[in-house]
Amino acid sequence: FTLHLLGFSSILGSINILTTIIYMRAPGMGWMQLNVFVWSIITSLTLQLIFVPVLTVGVTLLLLDKYLGTHFFDPSAGGDVLLYQNLFWFYSHPAVYVVFLPATGLLFEILSTMTKNRPFSYNMVVAAMIGVVALSGEVWMHHLYTSGMPNWIRIGQMVTTLLISVPAGLIVISLWGTLYKAAITFNTAMYYGAACLYLLLVGGLTGIPLAMTALDLHLAETSFILGHFHFIMALFAAFSLFGAIHLYFPKISGKMYSEIVGKLSFFLNFAGVNTVFLPLFYIGAKYGMPRRYYDYPRIPEVAPFHHIATYGAIMVAVGMSIMILNWIYGATKGAKAPENPWRSASLEWTHAPTPPGPGNFPEPVKVSLDWTPYNYK
Repeated sequence: FTLHLLGFSSILGSINILTTIIYMRAPGMGWMQLNVFVWSIITSLTLQLIFVPVLTVGVTLLLLDKYLGTHFFDPSAGGDVLLYQNLFWFYSHPAVYVVFLPATGLLFEILSTMTKNRPFSYNMVVAAMIGVVALSGEVWMHHLYTSGMPNWIRIGQMVTTLLISVPAGLIVISLWGTLYKAAITFNTAMYYGAACLYLLLVGGLTGIPLAMTALDLHLAETSFILGHFHFIMALFAAFSLFGAIHLYFPKISGKMYSEIVGKLSFFLNFAGVNTVFLPLFYIGAKYGMPRRYYDYPRIPEVAPFHHIATYGAIMVAVGMSIMILNWIYGATKGAKAPENPWRSASLEWTHAPTPPGPGNFPEPVKVSLDWTPYNYK
């Protein structure tokens, strides 16, 4: 029932924001003049609209089984346990991109602002994000490689899983291309942005063996999965969000945070997350260390790697604490922020006060046909 409420809220929220983007753009603003972040929101919310109903179906059948005596998932009465897995992952793998795409959009805003460059091949990025939406519903069964299925389905899902890396790879190429011949400002937001490029690289490359059926049968349910998932999802999305908070902190609060303290917290967080998750690749691939186990006495060789990961977690806790305290101190006692401290060309910086008042924009904004949020010529 809770998931039904969350599902309806996701669907209604998606409709609300998509309608806002469609009908409330500034007069004169075409689709190819949107910020990349806005395109990432369009594509991620489209995924929500398509796939959240599938999760709703799954939990509805589960509710019927549990409380009304049906047998959709009961093999002894003609049901199928794998039906639930298929419904769950048919939603849950596209849900990965619901997080990945907005995080990527935020990263484009960070890099473009701090490099004073237009995103490399803007049209390609938009097409790639749409491509991710088109392919995301064709890859869910790679989560079920070890659950039992005909080999021809495994091979087909391996092909589609590898195929979706093409639009994702184009997005990564654009991110790196945005740095070409750039005038880079190395502040805290840019540090997090640069770290995201590394996290994407490690997370993406370690995802390729997991798409291969022969390798995944060994690596499935091991700590290798934890390392891959956290690099490509948890760490990438979190670092993108942290960078975006530093980017928009002056706009939100009207104050400036401490760059020295921000960079200190970044290095602690970056060193900490690598110390936590890099050892997991090794113990997962070499020893088959199962995921979700805090201890595994049958393989005592893995204990030192868990100790190392624990030290990294402590490092992250210290870095996160410093970062949050820096935000609190900056928002309350920090120096007054200039109107446009990063010299951004985007509308929220050029046409709204810092911080914005009610309605955000004091005057209605109109843009010309050649306007772009990345006009750094």
